[in-house]
Amino acid sequence: MRVYAVTAGLLLFCLSVSAQAQIYSWRDATGTLVLSNQQLSPDAKTYAVAATTVFRATRPVPGTSDHDRHEPLIQTHAAANGLPADLVRAVIQVESGFDSRAQSPKGAIGLMQLMPATAVDLGVRDPYDPDQNIRGGSAYLRRLLDRFDGDETLALAAYNAGPEAVRRHGGRVPPYEETQDYVRKVERAAGRRQPPAASQPAAARTIYKILEIIDGRPVTRYSTEGPAETTQRVVSR
Repeated sequence: MRVYAVTAGLLLFCLSVSAQAQIYSWRDATGTLVLSNQQLSPDAKTYAVAATTVFRATRPVPGTSDHDRHEPLIQTHAAANGLPADLVRAVIQVESGFDSRAQSPKGAIGLMQLMPATAVDLGVRDPYDPDQNIRGGSAYLRRLLDRFDGDETLALAAYNAGPEAVRRHGGRVPPYEETQDYVRKVERAAGRRQPPAASQPAAARTIYKILEIIDGRPVTRYSTEGPAETTQRVVSR
C-alpha cells in the first residue's frame, strides 16, 4: 500500500497511473491529508472528483455533479423555511454525502435521512426524491429551530437524537458520542465557529492537575473535579 502524507503548503505532483488505477484521499485524526492507492476501508463510500477519473475522495467535493444538481433545491427550500442555505447543505453533506438513494441501518432515507414516520408527518410521499426530501428535511429543521428558540446547536442535536433526548438532558446536547460528533461535523461543514461543547456546563470543560503528597512523595493526578478550596487552592487554569 502506497501512502503519502501532506502536512502543509501547496502540493504539486505528477503521478504515473494506469487507466484502471484509483487514488483515494482523506484526512487523518491530526488533519493531515493522506493520498493512497487503497481505500481507507473496504466499505468506505467514495465520491468522484470533477475533471478526473483517477482521484476519488471520502467526502463530497464541490463542483461534482451530485453537489451541483441539488444546489438549486437547497437554495429554494432553505429560503422557503427561513434557513441559511449553508446549514441545509451541511446537514445533507453529513447525513448522506449528497446520495439521494442513501438509507441508514435504522431506516432513515434520502439526502436528509428522514425516518419514514417523520416523512409521512411532513407530507413527503417519496423520500428518495431529492425535491421532496430536501423540502421535508428543511421544514423539520425549521420546526426544531422554532422549538429550541433558534438555537442551531440544539436543533442539530435534536435532528440526530430526537427532540425528547435534548429535553431529557436539560436543554443541552445529549452526552452521546454520536450526537456530539454529528453536531460538530455539521457546524464545521456549515462554517460555524462555536463548537457544541459551548452548550455544556463550563465545569465539564475544565481539567484540574492535582498534586498530592502520599507517603512523603508527590503524586500527580488529573480530574474534572476541582480540589476543596478549604484545604487546597487552584493556582492556574
